[in-house]
Amino acid sequence: MSECTHDCSSCKSNCSDRKPSKQDFLKPMNKYSNIKKVIGVVSGKGGVGKSFVTCMLASKCAAAGLKVGVLDADVTGPSVPKSFGINARAMQDGECLIPAVSENGVKVMSINLLLEDVNSPVVWRGPVISGVIEQFWTDVRWGELDYLFVDMPPGTGDVALTVFQSLPVDGIVIVSTPQDLVKMIVNKAYNMAKMMNVPVLGLVENMSYYTCPDCGRKINIFGDSQIEETAKELGVPVIAKLPVNPTVNRLVDEGRVYEAECSELDDFIDVLKGE
Repeated sequence: MSECTHDCSSCKSNCSDRKPSKQDFLKPMNKYSNIKKVIGVVSGKGGVGKSFVTCMLASKCAAAGLKVGVLDADVTGPSVPKSFGINARAMQDGECLIPAVSENGVKVMSINLLLEDVNSPVVWRGPVISGVIEQFWTDVRWGELDYLFVDMPPGTGDVALTVFQSLPVDGIVIVSTPQDLVKMIVNKAYNMAKMMNVPVLGLVENMSYYTCPDCGRKINIFGDSQIEETAKELGVPVIAKLPVNPTVNRLVDEGRVYEAECSELDDFIDVLKGE
């Protein structure tokens, strides 16, 4: 018998010291779903526009001809259905839940599609919420998808852990804003992904600046950007710096996020397309 190296990932022995691997926690995809890539969109704190970035990535992928879905894992603060103008409740076919489909063809599953009143608060403990997220993966008829974007709740709590362990996440996008504490909150999200062996695809800085409609000058209304410095220290790319845009905000409020123009994300969509 060879000496133990304490590297359980390369060992087939079932000794008492064996630690479970990520594969041991993964939940199986149902036979009606074939999802090629799962991308999580995360943030270290709330209010940075994480759900908006999720919806824009999904919409741009759909516009590029990809088959896309959004799993709204922000169970206590779901906003994806409203952003896409989806008001109908999710249906069931006896075996699976059927996701709603937006005007631009994005499949969506969210707790708000299951509630009789979308204004009702979801007052559930962590394990119950985690169970719902697992069901959104195992019990939804997603069909053929090139990408499933997971809109994660802010922070590094139970739900984030459930997603990282239960879903085969291929990478995450971290969303932040230009504030003094940006480095700390980005580092928290980055370090959790590193602990869970999930690649960080890059950083998106939302509300990065405002372009004056009269003179065209970029105004850093929330402070100077620190995203480049943070990205360099972490060794990950900056995907985009998104401006404050009242027109985009109005379209999101009206449930027409898919009509919003956000060319800053075009290069990243090309990467996802493999171009």
